[in-house]
Amino acid sequence: MHKTCKNCSAKFEIFPEDREFYKKMEVPEPTLCPDCRMQRRMAVRNERNLYKRICDLTGKSIISCYSPEKPFTVYHHKEWMSDKWDPLSYGRDFDFSRSFFEQYAELQKDMPRISLHVNDTMENCDYCNYGGTSKDCYLTFCPVQSEKCLYSWTPGMCLEDIDGYANISCQHVYECSTVEYSYELFYSSFCQNCSNSYFLLDCKDCQYCFGCTNLQHKKYYFFNEPLSKENFEKKVAEITSSSSHLQKFAQEFSQFFLRFPRKCVRNTQVENCEGDLLRHSKNCKECFDTFDFQDCRYCFLGGLKSHHIYDSFVIGIGAAECYEHVGSLGCNHSAFAIFARGLSDSYYTDSCTNSQNIFGCIGLRYKKNCILNKQYTKEEYEKILPEIIDHMKTTGEWGEFFPVEISLFAYNETMAQEFFPMTKEEALKKGWKWRDEEQTELLGTTKKIFASKLPDKIEDVSDDILNWSIECEESGKLFRIQKTELEFYRKMKIPLPHFHPDVRYIKRLQRKNPPKLWNRNCAKCQKEIQTSYSPERPEIVYCEACYLKEIY
Repeated sequence: MHKTCKNCSAKFEIFPEDREFYKKMEVPEPTLCPDCRMQRRMAVRNERNLYKRICDLTGKSIISCYSPEKPFTVYHHKEWMSDKWDPLSYGRDFDFSRSFFEQYAELQKDMPRISLHVNDTMENCDYCNYGGTSKDCYLTFCPVQSEKCLYSWTPGMCLEDIDGYANISCQHVYECSTVEYSYELFYSSFCQNCSNSYFLLDCKDCQYCFGCTNLQHKKYYFFNEPLSKENFEKKVAEITSSSSHLQKFAQEFSQFFLRFPRKCVRNTQVENCEGDLLRHSKNCKECFDTFDFQDCRYCFLGGLKSHHIYDSFVIGIGAAECYEHVGSLGCNHSAFAIFARGLSDSYYTDSCTNSQNIFGCIGLRYKKNCILNKQYTKEEYEKILPEIIDHMKTTGEWGEFFPVEISLFAYNETMAQEFFPMTKEEALKKGWKWRDEEQTELLGTTKKIFASKLPDKIEDVSDDILNWSIECEESGKLFRIQKTELEFYRKMKIPLPHFHPDVRYIKRLQRKNPPKLWNRNCAKCQKEIQTSYSPERPEIVYCEACYLKEIY
């Protein structure tokens, strides 16, 4: 059955198994297409924009994901998770003369907000948001069991992952994306078990390779051709000796790898799945970047023994029967949740933990039978909840995720801007918030230098660079070099970056395929395939069978 998205008018399909899921979750069929639903979910999550403001409980200066002009009460994460305040004290009765989202938005504004979504398992990670069990990380977002990572996103079990994107079990890697089990790997993407190499794409078990793609079990290869150890080391030393040489080679490599076929999707050990970067998964459709998922649809980033998850972004660890979640772990039979931990039989929640039978609640921990943060008896809860749902059906709210209009963040602060970019004018026209960025001087710096004027070689960089503000070549934004960062560049003989960390992040994001599938034909056998490479892109795309024949 096809439906028309009420937002963008695109046609989308509701499958029989979807109807079974919606029936089990007791929610209506969606009114938005999958892309618009994803955009709406992402518009509530700010990961990377951090600000200085005052903790409203202690009066101390803190780092927060809420900018100082936002009219919210914000507590340092340790204070927020303490027993110094009671989330139930903000409870209120449901008003049947008003819409649910209007009342929920009022609760949002009154409730204390957590400064950063971290906990005590993070050590010396003051400028990190989300993640856990990590140490000595800086401006790294969603790190898990990682150490000394800088400017990276979702490093898992990594040591010194600098400017990385979704790397797993890596050590001493730089400017790598979706790389696993690798060591001293630089400027590479979609590689496994590679080491001491630069500019690799879709390579496995390679050592001392440079500018190569689709190679496996190779050593001392340059542009996919074997070299002697001496010639290889000479060529590599010439290119890596300076920033200008590296930039020139990066441009050459971006043209070189277009000569080689790409696999339509990068899935591993999957059964009956449609999506990209799926691993150890079964019966998943329109899913991306997931691990150990089963019977899921329209999910992006998740895993670890989770099943029957629909329309969720960053979810996992034993989750089951979840719908429209953002940043959740270990939930069961739960829908419309933001940053949930261990919830069951709960709907429309934000930052709630280990609770069940709660509805429209924020910041609750170990609670039952609550609505809008007000405590009810089990009998009272079961009586009033169906009445509220019936009321939401009349207002058209039941079954819809939180509207972008009541997001706590400006649209351009959220993940939605990264995957569904909009101009200020476009966002404001929709009634969504926008925050104009302010350029400020960096504290602790005494001088400023244009990135184009930086020394070409790391050997020519003195410790004095730690006192300088650097102006990004592309955005004009100021950034600085951290001491541990400089130590890494010197150890690995890497030139200083010329772009602001945010610009570097966007460049990595652009190198990755979007979480979307298109229909194409295999460039080799003409078989119809689904792929994350859109038809207008220049890559040569093969079906899995033709790709495997090509590289083996």
